[in-house]
Amino acid sequence: MLLADVATTSADIAATASRSEKSALLARLFSATEPDEAPLVVTYLAGRLPQRRTGLGWNTLKDLPPPADSPTLTVREVDERLEAISAVAGKGAQGERRRLVGELMAAATRGEQRFLVALITGEVRQGALDAAAVEGLAAAAGAPPAEVRRAVMLGGSLGTVARALLAEGPAALAAFRLEVGRPVLPMLAHSAKDVAEALDRLGPCVVEEKLDGIRAQVHKDGDAVRVFTRTLDEITERLPEVVDAARELAAERAVLDGEVIALGPDRRPRSFQDIAGRVGSRLDVAGAQERLPLSPVFFDLLSVDGRDLLDLSVRERHTELARIAPEPRRVRRYVVEDPADPEQRRGAEEFAAETLDLGHEGVVLKALDSTYAAGRRGASWLKVKPVHTLDLVVLAAEWGHGRRTGKLSNLHLGARREDGTFAMLGKTFKGLTDALLTWQTERLRELTVAEEPWGVRVRPELVVEVAYDGVQRSSRYPEGVTLRFARVVRYREDKRASEADTVASVTAPPGSRPGSNGEDGDA
Repeated sequence: MLLADVATTSADIAATASRSEKSALLARLFSATEPDEAPLVVTYLAGRLPQRRTGLGWNTLKDLPPPADSPTLTVREVDERLEAISAVAGKGAQGERRRLVGELMAAATRGEQRFLVALITGEVRQGALDAAAVEGLAAAAGAPPAEVRRAVMLGGSLGTVARALLAEGPAALAAFRLEVGRPVLPMLAHSAKDVAEALDRLGPCVVEEKLDGIRAQVHKDGDAVRVFTRTLDEITERLPEVVDAARELAAERAVLDGEVIALGPDRRPRSFQDIAGRVGSRLDVAGAQERLPLSPVFFDLLSVDGRDLLDLSVRERHTELARIAPEPRRVRRYVVEDPADPEQRRGAEEFAAETLDLGHEGVVLKALDSTYAAGRRGASWLKVKPVHTLDLVVLAAEWGHGRRTGKLSNLHLGARREDGTFAMLGKTFKGLTDALLTWQTERLRELTVAEEPWGVRVRPELVVEVAYDGVQRSSRYPEGVTLRFARVVRYREDKRASEADTVASVTAPPGSRPGSNGEDGDA
C-alpha cells in the first residue's frame, strides 16, 4: 500500500466530524490493505510509529527538500527507512539521521511530507479512531462489528486482529479469547463531576479507591507469573514483589487487574513519578526494590482456574476476587445498594473524602451489575477526582495538523518566577473548541514576537486557566517539573500576566495549590 493512501485517508478523516463517514473511509482503506500491512497501517492511522524513538526532532525536519511529483513510497518502505534511522548511533549520528530523513522526504509528495512530519513529531490530530476503525474493519471483512470489537479487546491490538481478519475472514475471530499469558486491553472509566453525580448516573454501585500507581494486569499459571502494563508491555522482571504476591493467591490460574503502588514510612502513597521511575528501571532491580518496595492492590478478576469472568457482574467478580486474594491485596471499597438512601449517599461521600485524606487520587464508582468491557471506556465506571487548576501564561504556540491546519493549537505554558520571567511547564492542545482555536489563533498572532517553522513565540501577556491531574518531575523543563494531563478550561483576559500563578505555587504540596479540591484559584 502506498503511504499516500494512508495520508489521504488520515486527512479526510480529520476533515469530517461524522463517525459514519470516518468508518466508511477506513473501510475503503482496509479493503485495499494486504493482511501483513494491516498492523503498520493501523499504527500510522493512530498517529504512532512502531519505532518509539527515531532521534528526529523539529530541528531535523524544519528544512525539507522539494517534494516528489508523484507518490511511490509504500508503507513498508517507510517503515524500513524509519527503522534504519532509529538504529543510527555513535559519532556523527545526527548528521547521518539528517541525511537519511532527507532521502525519505525527497521521495515523498507534499501531502506525504506533511503526514510524515506529523507522524514523527507525534502531531497527527484526527480525533479518536478506535470505534470507527473497528466498524471500518468489520465492514471491509464482512464481520459483525460486536465480534470484531470483542476480538480486539481480547487480542490486545486492532492491528493483530486486522491482519488475521483480512487474511482469513470472519472465522479468524474465534481464535481471540481470554487466555492466561496473553494480556487484554484494560477497561477504563469516564469522569463524573462528583460522587453525587456518579451515584445518580449509575444506580446501585461500589465506590473504590482510585490509586495513583501503575496499572498492572497480572497473569498467573501455577508458579509462572507475568505482569503487563495498561499498554500491554511486559514488566515482570522489574516487579518481583508482584510475582511473589501472585504466587500466594488461592488459585492455580488467574488473570487479575490492579494497581502497583508504593507507601512511604508514614503509610501514605508515594508519588506516581517515584513509582514510574522504579518500574521503568531495568538495572539493579534488587537494589531498586530495597529503596522503594512496591505492593500490588487488585480490584478485579477476569479469569480464574479456567473460567472466563468477563461477562459476570462487578458484584460476582468481586466475590471471586475476595475468595482468592487476602484483604490487604484488595482495593478498599464501599458498596451503595440504594443510592436514594441518604445514609448510603453520605457514606459514599465520606468514603471518598477519607480516600483523599489518605493521599490517594480519588475514587472510582462502578455499577454493581456491569460486566468487564476490556479495552473500552465504559459508562458503567465513573472516576471522581479533585480538579486542580492554574492560571498560566502562553509563551508560544505550535501550528496544528489535520482539522487544525492553519490554526495555532499546541500551547506552551509558563508559570511566573520571582524575578518576573516565566518558566515553561509543558504543552497542551486539549480542551480547545473550534471557536476557541479560531479566537486563540487571531489573538496569538497579535502577540507574536518571532515566527518559527513549528509556530510562533509570543509576548507573555495572555493568561489561560488550565486544569491538570498532578505535577511530576521532568528534566525537559527548566524548573524540573511538568503538568500531567493539562487541558484548557478558559482564557482569563481579566487577568494580567503578573497575576498568573507562580512556580512556587505549582510545586507546593498537593492540597495547598491554587484550585485544588475543585475550587477555583481565585474568586
